[in-house]
Amino acid sequence: MDNKELIEALVEKYTNLGENPETYLKGLLQAKPINYWDYIQVDTLLSLQKTRTDYKDEEIFVMYHQVTELTLKMMIHEIKQLSEGENLSEDIWITKLDRLKRYTRMLITSFDIMKEGMSYEDYNIFRSTLTPASGFQSASFRYLELYSTKLENLVNSKGQERLPENPTLDDYFENLYWKDAGYNRKTGKKTLTLIQFIEKYEDDFKSLAKKLKGKTLEERVMQMDNPSDELKEKLKQFDHFYNVAWPLVHLDTAQHYLDSKGENKAATGGSEWKKYLHPKYQQRKFFPNLWSKEELASWGE
Repeated sequence: MDNKELIEALVEKYTNLGENPETYLKGLLQAKPINYWDYIQVDTLLSLQKTRTDYKDEEIFVMYHQVTELTLKMMIHEIKQLSEGENLSEDIWITKLDRLKRYTRMLITSFDIMKEGMSYEDYNIFRSTLTPASGFQSASFRYLELYSTKLENLVNSKGQERLPENPTLDDYFENLYWKDAGYNRKTGKKTLTLIQFIEKYEDDFKSLAKKLKGKTLEERVMQMDNPSDELKEKLKQFDHFYNVAWPLVHLDTAQHYLDSKGENKAATGGSEWKKYLHPKYQQRKFFPNLWSKEELASWGE
């Protein structure tokens, strides 16, 4: 495309938008060239590490979790396209599932940063200033779950026993597996960590769950005619990576800092972390219909 054709294309673009092309072209003459640091917002990004103590490794702890949140955002970006798309080809599904698997592998391998990248002694001092904040309070993690699977798959076997015969959305939310991390169901007492999280996000979670009815990844797959074995295998790989491999590495890292010296420390959010973090307790499966009875029975082993 030569210069004349380029100008004609720009004029056509803005004319079709009902705008005056001359105004936009004059503006382009005055616009400053873009640079990397402004486009990526580097200065802003690198100013977001606010620590609560003077321990140097606390900044590593903050950055690690910020990188995790950005990774989850990238994953949700891919999942939303599959959820919102109609009649997408298997090639698109496979491409995006491969991306999701790579992102999840990043989450798994990045725990080495946490496990080997901080002083054991320093971490176990500065972590006390973080209470009641907890990674449990990551809304991105919950959004990803809601986009991926039906609510009933986010209720573990104990929760299923508490559900009424015809559960409502509120019934499911009352019994989501992750609430058990801060909810004593015998006494009705909730930790401050859980109370804060529910107050800030639960209305948004419920609104999203209503919007996604029939559009979760699980339901989109169920709407397909004869999905290929390759696609089903990709779905199972993502399911296992995210819901078994990652939680187990998370548990191993927690044990390194909270239990490796026999000290059996509590999590900052007050959860029974040894039980809560294990996939056998969470029982979270995005695509349960793709797994055999034997595979489901040995989930997380």
